[in-house]
Amino acid sequence: MAVAYTTERLRNVILLGHGSSGKTSLSEAVLFSAGAINRMGKVEEGTTVSDSDEEEIRRRISLNLTLLPCEWEKHKINLLDTPGYLDFVGEVICGLRVADAGIVVVDAVAGVEVGTELVWQHANERGLPRLVFVNKMDRENASWQRTLESLRTKLGGTFVPLQLPIGEQAGFEGVVDLVERTAWIGDKPPTEVPPALASAVEEARTVLIEAAAESDDALIEKYLDTGELSDAEIAQGLRAGIAQGRIVPVLCGAALRNIGTKALLHVLVRDMPQPAAQVKAINVATGEEETLACDPNGPLAAFVFKTTADPYVGKLTMLRVYSGTLKSNSHAVNSRTGTQERIGQIITMRGKEQVPLEELPAGDIGVVAKLGDTVTGDALCDPAYQVRFPPFQFPEPVFAVALAPKTKADSAKMVPSLTRLVEEDPTLRWRNEPGTRQLLLEGMGDAHVEAGIRKLEQKFGLSVLTSLPKVPYRETVTKVGSAAYRHKKQTGGAGQFAEVHMRLEPGARDSGFEFGWEVFGGAISSSFQPSIQKGIKSVLETGPLAGYPVVDVKAIVYDGKEHPVDSKDIAFQIAGREAFKEAFKQSGPVLLEPIMEVTIIVPEEFMGDVMGDLTTRRGRVQGTDQERGNAIVRAEVPLAEIQRYATDLRSMTQGRGIFTMRFARYEQVPAHLQAEVIAQAEKERKEKEEE
Repeated sequence: MAVAYTTERLRNVILLGHGSSGKTSLSEAVLFSAGAINRMGKVEEGTTVSDSDEEEIRRRISLNLTLLPCEWEKHKINLLDTPGYLDFVGEVICGLRVADAGIVVVDAVAGVEVGTELVWQHANERGLPRLVFVNKMDRENASWQRTLESLRTKLGGTFVPLQLPIGEQAGFEGVVDLVERTAWIGDKPPTEVPPALASAVEEARTVLIEAAAESDDALIEKYLDTGELSDAEIAQGLRAGIAQGRIVPVLCGAALRNIGTKALLHVLVRDMPQPAAQVKAINVATGEEETLACDPNGPLAAFVFKTTADPYVGKLTMLRVYSGTLKSNSHAVNSRTGTQERIGQIITMRGKEQVPLEELPAGDIGVVAKLGDTVTGDALCDPAYQVRFPPFQFPEPVFAVALAPKTKADSAKMVPSLTRLVEEDPTLRWRNEPGTRQLLLEGMGDAHVEAGIRKLEQKFGLSVLTSLPKVPYRETVTKVGSAAYRHKKQTGGAGQFAEVHMRLEPGARDSGFEFGWEVFGGAISSSFQPSIQKGIKSVLETGPLAGYPVVDVKAIVYDGKEHPVDSKDIAFQIAGREAFKEAFKQSGPVLLEPIMEVTIIVPEEFMGDVMGDLTTRRGRVQGTDQERGNAIVRAEVPLAEIQRYATDLRSMTQGRGIFTMRFARYEQVPAHLQAEVIAQAEKERKEKEEE
């Protein structure tokens, strides 16, 4: 049974960075240095603790947020490893919510990359204190100075080296800690600074002392008076500067060779903030925002930041305790549902390994198995004091596939399996698209959606067929048109008779469907109004043009005839339906297509390619900006042209471009494209009839 740590001896740290910067290798080196594992695994062999999921091993990249606890200098460090691949940004957002500090891993050869900038922005939004770890210092072309320059040019922040490298590239062998003036060579304990580095260390230390002094009025006074600060005072100023976000310390190392890892652990314990003293939450009883103190003796309030489905254990719920203490074999109330949840054995996870815990005090992170209704974003509370935490803000999906079950058995599993999938990853969404009658799975990119589909098969036993989603076009009219239709049916006995004269008018955009009645003199009894409306509505879902929903149209019945015996409900339904179809053809029918607002961020050198490509996609550029070496392009593009843009942009920009999109409005489809869509719909209709 693992020991419980007091709040001040906890560190919740998230690993952030571009894909392949070495976050998972660094997490492996940290676990090894801290004695949590006996040997270091390798990402390319699929043997790391962090990447234990089948799909992660297959792809050789991290796909999930992973909790990796370890112990160092009598402190517990909850390390959260995140994917660097941009498709899996949801995992980063979940982890950022519960971390008190971040380690931004940067490749010493590549410097700041687009993924680095993206996670930096997310960390800024959370106001997260962080340090930068310059990894792969032993690689050919690695450069400490060039990487520092890259940080200062591309990211906002005061970057202060906390270490100096001992050697570089093939000659890299360790780091010097500038606070304590000690050298950490290989993974050995700290020793004296090599004499050759003495003057460089003093020079860099002066910059560090000045930065530390500026964080505290008393320290800056002392420094201006004496020109010196003790090691303890430097550490004190450094801690304050990091917590305020005024200082971003820069460290270095080589994770694969386990160089600089112990020095990093030492800095995490010495300089990085302990769990936040206060956090905001909404009191469920009063609806007021309150501040929770990080007090293990306070009322229980724990926040669920991730849910996973384990095929053997069942549902695993990852949570962080913000107030009070969560104990094994106890009960807590879900503040969203009001239901009581039984808390069984609390565990902490290290990859697939489960370590049982007696309790989780305020500030700690752990896992509970087999909770009932609790999902990501929920709070587990003391029944007498229930709070809600602000919901996650996830980006909108940019990639979708249409799903169909492979077999009848799969058909029954579709909804429950998809519900569990999005519970586990809230950046995946599924919905039924009424305009095309397709079930869509949406995500942040092709890899993200593909990983979700494989998870459906491996974890939930659901096999699906995928296809490119149809564009949800709509049909409407552009001018006034009218038609009359007579329905007459005689079959021995009572017959059917109805005649309807109808006029269609274009409605305002987003007005939907309106019905008007202008029949005077009793040509048609008003009692048949609902029948005619019902007939029209039966066509609205599958329009006369190409089978898409009809919108923004007003149908007015202005004349007609009825028979005293043969006129009945069904006759006027049919006449209403057919009159609408005929009038629709006379009213300048057109197709409408969804237009998306797109924001694209790419390195400046790709801006010309992106702009040229948008033109071929019928895109209209609304504006461009330059920011820290990146071009930001805002455009409006028809959905039909960018359904696979996530993949296309990646190949166009060597994986360095990102984009977001959201629905703007519907617009008329150009005539030549409308003819193609109608022809395709007609072809599909005939194929269905032949089946």
